[in-house]
Amino acid sequence: MKKKNIILLVIALIVFIAVGFFVFKIIGDNGKKYEITKVNEYNYFVLKHEGKYGVIDKKGNIIISPEYESVKIPNPEKDLFICFNTSDSKVLNEKNELILNNFSKVEPVRLKNIASDLMYEKSVLKYSKDDKYGLVNYDGKQITGPIYEELDSLPYKEGELLVKQDGKYGIINIKGNTIIKNEYDNIIVDGYYTDDNGYKNAGYIVSVKTQDGYRYGYVNKNGEKVLNTEYNELLRVPNIDNYENAYLICAKNGQFGIYINENNILKNEYQSITFNENNKVFIVEKSKKFGAVDIQGKEIIPIKYNQIDTTGIYLYAKNEQGTVVYNSDGKEANINSNISILDTDNENYKIKINNENGTKYGVINKEGKILINEKYNYISYLFDNYFIVSVDNGKLGVVDDKDNIKIEIEYDSLQKINETELIQTSITQNKNTQIYSKDFKVICEMKNAIIDKQNDFIKVYNESETKFISKDGKEIKNTEISNKKLYAQNKDGKWGFVDFNGNVKIDYKYDKATEFNNYGFAAIRIDNLWGSIDEQGNVVIEPIYEIKSQIEPSFISKYYKIVYGYGEFYYTDDK
Repeated sequence: MKKKNIILLVIALIVFIAVGFFVFKIIGDNGKKYEITKVNEYNYFVLKHEGKYGVIDKKGNIIISPEYESVKIPNPEKDLFICFNTSDSKVLNEKNELILNNFSKVEPVRLKNIASDLMYEKSVLKYSKDDKYGLVNYDGKQITGPIYEELDSLPYKEGELLVKQDGKYGIINIKGNTIIKNEYDNIIVDGYYTDDNGYKNAGYIVSVKTQDGYRYGYVNKNGEKVLNTEYNELLRVPNIDNYENAYLICAKNGQFGIYINENNILKNEYQSITFNENNKVFIVEKSKKFGAVDIQGKEIIPIKYNQIDTTGIYLYAKNEQGTVVYNSDGKEANINSNISILDTDNENYKIKINNENGTKYGVINKEGKILINEKYNYISYLFDNYFIVSVDNGKLGVVDDKDNIKIEIEYDSLQKINETELIQTSITQNKNTQIYSKDFKVICEMKNAIIDKQNDFIKVYNESETKFISKDGKEIKNTEISNKKLYAQNKDGKWGFVDFNGNVKIDYKYDKATEFNNYGFAAIRIDNLWGSIDEQGNVVIEPIYEIKSQIEPSFISKYYKIVYGYGEFYYTDDK
C-alpha cells in the first residue's frame, strides 16, 4: 500500500472514531434527559363510600364503583385507576376495562419530600415479577424489565428513581436510562436548591460500606463521578449560588478539606470546617484554633483564635487578648466588638444590633449614619423604607426610616403577605385580624379570619363572611375574580346567589354559602349542616352533612372533600 493511501486511511479512521464518539455523546446525553409530565386539570377523584373506595369524575358521576379497599389515581388527568383489595389489585380505565393486565402487581411510584397533592410519578408505574420490579408507562409500554430488587422515587428529584440491583443502588430516570450505575450502598441528593429550578441542579452523595464504616463520594448532576468513595464525611455547601461548581466539604481520616468539584482548594488538615452564608467564608479549625478562608481557599483570617462568631456582615475573632472584628474580606473593621450589622434586602439600609447593655436594634444607612436609634427589641426590614419593630412586651408594629410609627406597636403578630405588599396583623386576645394596604390603611378587618392567597387576589374569610382583596390592596367583588353564572352574596346575615348583574337568583336563606368551585358546585349551610348546589341553582343535596373540620367545604355533586395525610384527599358522602 502506498504511503499516501496509508495516511488517508488513518485520517479516515480518526474521523470515523471522532464522529462515532460525537454521536454516542449526543445519544448518551439525550438518554439522561426527561420531562416531568404536567397536569393541567383534575378529571378524576377518589370516592369513599361506607368505608370502600371508587372513582368519580369532575361532575360527580361514579366511574368506578366504591368496592375496593383502596384506590390510587397517579395522574388525575388520565383515566388510569389502581384498585386494591386485600388479596389482589387491578388497573382500570374509565370504561371499567382491565388495562396493563400483562403486568402484575402494578403500583404508583410515590414521590418523596415534594409538597403537593400530586404525590406520584405522573407518567410511569412500577410492577413486579418474581419479587423484582420494573417500570411501565401509562400506555402499557415496558420501560424496564423486572430486574430490580428495589425501585422507588428519589427524594427531592421528581423524574428520577432509586433502584437496587445485585445488592447495590443506582439511579435511573423515568425513561429507564441510567444516571448512576448500581455500585453504591446508599445514594442521597446533595441538597442544592434554587427558587427557579428547585433541586434540578443538585448532585448526589454516594457511599459504600467498608470494614471501617461508610465511605462517601460525589457524583454531579449529570451523573459524572467527581470524587471517589474515600471520605469519612462529605457534604455540599448549598448556599453558594453556582450550580456548575459544587463546593464540597470532605473529611478523610478525620481531617477536613474543601473541594470545588474534583479540585482540592483546601487540603485535608482541619478538624472542622463550616460555611458562613452571610459573609461567604469558611470558618476553619486547626489544633483547636480558628481562622477563616474565602471561597477560593485563601486564608483571610489567621488560624490563631479561640473562636470566631459570625453575626451579620462581620466576623468576631476572640482570644485571651480580646475580640478583633473583621470584614468578610479579612480586613480588620473599625467597629465596637459589641456591635453587629445585618444586611437587608435594600442596599440602602442595614440593621444595627448593640449588645453592650442588653440587645437592642436600630437602623443605619449604607454610609453608617444612624436612622433609627438602638431602642427596639427586634427590627426586620419590611419593604421600601419601612421596618417591623418589636418592643419590650413583645408587641409588633411598623415604623419608617425616620422612626415615625406607621402601624401602631400593639400587635401579637405582624407579617407581609407573601408575594404582595399587604400586611397582615392580629391580636390574640380578641382574635382580630387586620389587612393593611401598602400605604398602611386598614382595608379589611375580621375576627377568626383565614387568609387564602390565590394567584391574583387574597381571600379573607371566616364562618360568616368572605372578602376578596387584590394584590394592590383594593377590596374587589367576587364577580371580578371569576367568570361564573352565579355568585354568593350576603344580605342581612343571610346568604343567597346573584348573577353577574346583581339580580337575585337564589333567595337569601342560607347561613353561609361559598363561591362556585372550578367543577361548578357551591356549598350551602343551614344551621350547622352543609349541602351543595350546581351552577344552574339546583340543589344537588340538601344540607345534611355536619362538617366541623372545614369552614368552607368543597363539593363535587353530593360529595364533599376530605384532606388527610400529606396532601392526600378523597370525596365522600359519608355522614
